[in-house]
Amino acid sequence: MNNLAQKLHSRHVNMIALGGAIGTGIFLASGYAITVGGPGGALLAYIIMAVIVYFLMTSLGEMSTYKPSAGTFCDYSNMYVGKSFGFAMGYNYWLNWAITIAAEISAAAIIISYWFPHVSSVLFSAIFFIGIFLFNIFSVRVYGETEYWLSLMKVAVIILFIVFGIIALFHTPKFGTINWHVGDAPFHAGFIGFLAVFLIAGFSFQGSELVGVASEETRDPHINIPKSIKRVFWRLCLFYVISIAIISLLIPYTDPNLANQSDVTMSPYTIVFKNYLSHYAASFINLIILIAVLSAGNASMYSATRILWYLGKTKQAPTALQKVNRQGVPMLALIITAVIGCVVFVSSYVGNGTLFNYLVQISSLSGFIAWFGIALSHYQFRRKYLPAHGGLQSLTYKAKFYPFAQIISMLFILFIVIAQFETVGSDGRTFWGLVAIYSSVILFAILYFGHKIFYKKSKEP
Repeated sequence: MNNLAQKLHSRHVNMIALGGAIGTGIFLASGYAITVGGPGGALLAYIIMAVIVYFLMTSLGEMSTYKPSAGTFCDYSNMYVGKSFGFAMGYNYWLNWAITIAAEISAAAIIISYWFPHVSSVLFSAIFFIGIFLFNIFSVRVYGETEYWLSLMKVAVIILFIVFGIIALFHTPKFGTINWHVGDAPFHAGFIGFLAVFLIAGFSFQGSELVGVASEETRDPHINIPKSIKRVFWRLCLFYVISIAIISLLIPYTDPNLANQSDVTMSPYTIVFKNYLSHYAASFINLIILIAVLSAGNASMYSATRILWYLGKTKQAPTALQKVNRQGVPMLALIITAVIGCVVFVSSYVGNGTLFNYLVQISSLSGFIAWFGIALSHYQFRRKYLPAHGGLQSLTYKAKFYPFAQIISMLFILFIVIAQFETVGSDGRTFWGLVAIYSSVILFAILYFGHKIFYKKSKEP
């Protein structure tokens, strides 16, 4: 048995995508983004990123509605761009989510230390990791239902935060606008600070494309996928942009707490609720943040497993990886993904705060590579593939603004990736630190050219 089970409904797909995208990015990294780029830099970066994500989501929606695939844009990269590009994209995306598992569980260990400061983070990391692994063993319907309720809880809290934040602004001098004139605000550190925020914003929005990953396990994908694309995008856009705006008005970017990601009490959500309500409210928010982070880790494990299953099914990895159990779960792919995700235990020794920052940035750049793949695949899909296979009339869902949206997205992503060189030396970033961040780009190049050479030789007589 090698096929995945179609047991996910539209509401499951919506929450899986939200679950993957709502985690440390909004609850922990959002405060750091404001510190790095100032209130104006952070807000503008997130707005621009939201527009790019909209372009990418509609591109992915068109392709995944036309041809549902658990390999999503990795499959599309292979079909519409080239086998070597698809090969490199598949492993890049798998490693991206395997790394994100480590980042999310590392953050969960930080969060739990709020209540148990004297207990080793290794113990909590192990407990959380095993729990996420067990949730992914069950049928995808059980996974989808679990993710639905976990994501629903954190969505409710974000809405509560937004409502409460708006009320708090009415009791703040000049509605908090004075925080936009502190220091060199609104654009702290100028263009360099603005650039640095994009990696954080990219990490925050990553996971929105999980709608496509779940398409092969979704009932009536031609109906449910377009609906999910619209709902997920607008919710993410409103959650992130409005949250960043409220945080920037209630907390000055110079607040040292925002720069500290090694302590959950420094989360902007925790700071706001603690300052305006009580200590107990902060504890409650910490619990929700913990649930959010574990939910994002759960979604990361799911997506990484499905991508590895796809690589096995398409013979880009050992074919044993395509086998699934009676519940339709690819167990071997899950186990191997879990082994890679065990890097979380290393984070307990290296130092949660330091390694967490690197994991976020490495994963973010891997995500940008994946997004570039979505835009390029869709561009090639429309330009080369579709005219010979029914044309536009064969599409049940059409992406808007083609080809400008895809070209703009690709140019923007290339600019952000290359521009990270300009951040050397800023905020203590060293040359070797930048090499670590670019490791995902280096690995992608090795996979691409390695496959191209091997594939060319294998075709020779």
